[in-house]
Amino acid sequence: MAYILGDHQYGKAENRIVRVIRDTARHELRDLNVTTALRGTAFEPAYLVGDQTAVLPTDTQKNTVYAFAKKHGIDSPEAFGLELARHFVHDVDPIDGARIEIEEYAWDRAVAGGGEHDHTWVRRGPEVRTAAITVDATGEHVIGGVKDLVLLKSTGSEFAGFLTDEYTTLEETHDRVMATAIVAKWRFSTTDVDWDAVFAVIRTHLIEQFATLQSLALQQTLWHMGTAVLDAVPEICEIRLTAPNKHHFVVDLAPFSLENPNEVFYAADRPYGLIEATILRDDAPPAGDAWKFSAGLA
Repeated sequence: MAYILGDHQYGKAENRIVRVIRDTARHELRDLNVTTALRGTAFEPAYLVGDQTAVLPTDTQKNTVYAFAKKHGIDSPEAFGLELARHFVHDVDPIDGARIEIEEYAWDRAVAGGGEHDHTWVRRGPEVRTAAITVDATGEHVIGGVKDLVLLKSTGSEFAGFLTDEYTTLEETHDRVMATAIVAKWRFSTTDVDWDAVFAVIRTHLIEQFATLQSLALQQTLWHMGTAVLDAVPEICEIRLTAPNKHHFVVDLAPFSLENPNEVFYAADRPYGLIEATILRDDAPPAGDAWKFSAGLA
């Protein structure tokens, strides 16, 4: 029996980097978690016989991340990832492809003395912005995203008319709490993008659709979220959405002679419904390796 080495990559995971821009008295801040992953046929001997000749150490990849943060700055996760991926592929001979995955942790300026403070921030959470950049023979691919975007609406959600069988106990409802923690990832068809401005637009539309749609099902909500983003941002050709249904069950207060008209709920941890959808433009270009080989972050 013969064995063949399949897909492989290696890199430095979760390089935590905080970049402070101190050009003026009002400082700026970017807070990233960066994972690098390199690919290439030249790395096969490292797996097969332990030959490290072509292997760029993961420690070198770490150093590159920090050096690029100083040399090139961090205008956005997407732009920073593109700088890194292009460097590894175009400037280091054995490397055929690079995958850069980034999480960005958002900080809001602290309010002090009646206004925004110049060099103090408050961490916003748990929402995390994500980016996944791939540069290889199939092209340059950028996937933006957000995860743990926690949303809740106290009404404006229904679930009725569903299929039932002998195991069904769920009752229909036309007024329920709907809550979720959205994970959204969107594929760009170009790298000529104002990354930060586009992210703000996408986030606004995701939240707006969740809030304003009279939802008959979480599936319907995801469809409206995705199509609203595609309508608003022509540079995006595909969006993938994952939404756990964070169930809120009305507590039975009858034993205490109390009515409960959708006011007191038990927030269940698990199990939960998990709804997923991919929405593409009908003329979306091929994805190439855009979604291939997750490096573990985005």
